[in-house]
Amino acid sequence: MEIARVIGNVWATKKDQKLNGLKLLVLKVLVDKEREKEGLIVASDIVGAGVGDLVLISKGGSARRAVGNIDAPIDAAVIGIVDSIEVFEDE
Repeated sequence: MEIARVIGNVWATKKDQKLNGLKLLVLKVLVDKEREKEGLIVASDIVGAGVGDLVLISKGGSARRAVGNIDAPIDAAVIGIVDSIEVFEDE
């Protein structure tokens, strides 16, 4: 799993039928609590996340199982909304 920030939505009128009914979000994956990786990913949302939310994402086969369709052509799924992050670092 990884943590990401929702920065937008994706709408596609023409798409694989197995994507019908899935909400698609644009995400920036976090490197650490303050910084994001370069690039964007698109993930299917099964928890009702919105723009600005920090979310947990699962990738690959786990993502397909999470949406309940192992044949869905997705690489990532939003599987949780993060309430807070607590990181303890040695000084």
